[in-house]
Amino acid sequence: MFTGLVEQVGSVESLKGSRLAIRASFEDVKIGDSVAVNGVCLTVVSINKNLFEFDLSEETLSRSNLRFLKSGDLVNLERALRPSDRLGGHILQGHVDFTTPIIQLIQRGQHWSLSVRIKEGYEPFFVEKGSVGIDGISLTINSIEGNIISINIIPHTYKNTNLRIRKPGDLVNVEVDLIGKYVVNYLKKVKGGSLQSMLENLYNITP
Repeated sequence: MFTGLVEQVGSVESLKGSRLAIRASFEDVKIGDSVAVNGVCLTVVSINKNLFEFDLSEETLSRSNLRFLKSGDLVNLERALRPSDRLGGHILQGHVDFTTPIIQLIQRGQHWSLSVRIKEGYEPFFVEKGSVGIDGISLTINSIEGNIISINIIPHTYKNTNLRIRKPGDLVNVEVDLIGKYVVNYLKKVKGGSLQSMLENLYNITP
């Protein structure tokens, strides 16, 4: 479990087959620990000083942007949440739902504006002022127009994540809100409820 608050940006050493090696400065990570890499929950399988290695499954490679990583690329890193930690972002599992290209990332004053496209079929999981995980970053949706969501990026987030090297066309990992997943799934299965009918009218959910 993660919060979407990126702890540091690591550098990709290599991606050979399904083995990913990343340079980072974590001191208390051990073999078997979970680390979110661009929002993907991975298990540490090898440590050599500041070089951490992870094995990627076929599912991970097919559903995330990790398959495109190359030496020198920057990735967002977050260690798994401890029970005593503050939940400063929102609950993320590290399970990517889909990838989507950045449509726009432009500076507006001291902040940045990020726009990405919602994959068809996932529209019900997005609401204005709701949460979304983008490359493992907990972000708040400012507005939704059709299937485009717009997000405000504060200077701290821009400077301390790999958003600072992102550009339009880059694929990012998207994880929708976990609570929304359960609500939508429940409403798809249960018929006859007035709340369900209301949401079906709003989001065109067909049980």
